[in-house]
Amino acid sequence: MHKIFLLLGLVFISFPAEAQFRTQAQQQILTNEDSLHAGVNNHKTIISGYGSAYYQRDFNRQQSRATLERVVLFVGHQFNSRIQFFSELELENALVAGGEEKGEIALEQAFLKFNLNPKHYIVAGLFIPRIGILNENHLPVNFNGVERPLTEQLVIPATWRELGVCLYGGLNGLPLLYTVGVVNGLNNEGLQHGTGLRGGRMEGSNAPANNLAFTASLQYTIQNFKLQASGYVGGTTGLSRRGADSLGLDGGALGTPVYLGEANVQYNRDGLAAKLLGAYVSMPDANKVNIAYAKNLPYSFYGAYAELAYDWLYSRHRQAQFISFARYEALDLNASTPAAPEAIYDGTLRQSHLILGFSYLPIPNIAIKADVRLQHTGEQNRALVLNPAPNALPYQQSNTFLNIGIGYSF
Repeated sequence: MHKIFLLLGLVFISFPAEAQFRTQAQQQILTNEDSLHAGVNNHKTIISGYGSAYYQRDFNRQQSRATLERVVLFVGHQFNSRIQFFSELELENALVAGGEEKGEIALEQAFLKFNLNPKHYIVAGLFIPRIGILNENHLPVNFNGVERPLTEQLVIPATWRELGVCLYGGLNGLPLLYTVGVVNGLNNEGLQHGTGLRGGRMEGSNAPANNLAFTASLQYTIQNFKLQASGYVGGTTGLSRRGADSLGLDGGALGTPVYLGEANVQYNRDGLAAKLLGAYVSMPDANKVNIAYAKNLPYSFYGAYAELAYDWLYSRHRQAQFISFARYEALDLNASTPAAPEAIYDGTLRQSHLILGFSYLPIPNIAIKADVRLQHTGEQNRALVLNPAPNALPYQQSNTFLNIGIGYSF
């Protein structure tokens, strides 16, 4: 079975790959939400949305699962030419019962947009900062593969939204865009071993606002290249000074800080596309959080990926796309750790993933996808094994996953 998947992979990577959009106009106006954002909406209130479902086979465990991953409903309103409202309500895994492991209902965004002039606007509310590629462009028809890139799930915790205010702008005469924003900070009590910053996101739900965070980005387009750099710096302790002191944590706006830096390059031309992204996170006071909450957090972690893809049906006169792609990811979610006993190194969090697959889009708003992910990790640390062999199966550093999925947007 593994040989069959590898053979299919060789077919896909024999040629360069990816092309998600034929023209700049298609990239901007694919959904009703896009039309509202671009100011070409002819209706006061609009409905839009997207969703995805998938099947996954884990060959080491000999287990399969299928789920309606998410269904998102967008409602927007145009008050006038200068003020608009955007909102998205998301249901994950089809059912909410017994907590988030079963399912989740959450607002993915809810903000007001104030247009200042053709090149500048301000958003205020629950919004998604411009960090990485996927965070702002997470519709299932916008990325290759059934699964979102792991680097942009675990290092950049997309879809990452917080409450705050952000200025979006561009320079006259230069293809340069920028953002500068302030949002509530993370909650270090929610951070978990092996999941990066995901557990610390507040997502607009009773966010402690004693700590703040600042985010900024620069995006430059030249010919067929789009280059971006973004950053985030913020505090992770939302407690009062007294509460923070009692746990040995630093309070205040930037107390017990976290730093994130990201850069990416995208290339698109005639059905050929490439992406390269790297992200690095530093938590210099991770040892203090580990002592306060009995965590096993690292001082730093990182991830990067490179992707090539090709649209075999590329034509200026066709809507259908058949995209084959290959993506390689490398991550280490505990690149540097506090000394024992404040933290224990986990070799399984040093990973590489090779993803090989295709997407068929009969129209730009529908995607049918399949891929194979070949995973390899470092060795398991016996100090972290609670149920060792032979009670549990021996840990295997290599594994294969088969993914089949569908996605839509409107």
